[in-house]
Amino acid sequence: MTKADIVDIVSRATGLTKVDTEVVVDGFIQTIKNAMERGERVDFRGFGSFSLKVRKPKKARNPGTNEEISLPSRIVPVFKPSKLFKERINQEYILK
Repeated sequence: MTKADIVDIVSRATGLTKVDTEVVVDGFIQTIKNAMERGERVDFRGFGSFSLKVRKPKKARNPGTNEEISLPSRIVPVFKPSKLFKERINQEYILK
């Protein structure tokens, strides 16, 4: 699913024009980005949370040259789904 697909679905559900819906979706995404840039955690009850995680420096290997390289410490955004969301996904996709 792409952003355009989301805009289409929300536009149909709300009765807003696609242009107005895209502005709302862009604003929503930018708000999450801005909060995370400030180091804030973003929580959506029943869905999950976005937060930042510090990755420690580590040794890695370039698969093309087999050369060992050092990866520095870095901060990465992560999404952690809520327990309720994980349960719903597991009920939906139970392997039979």
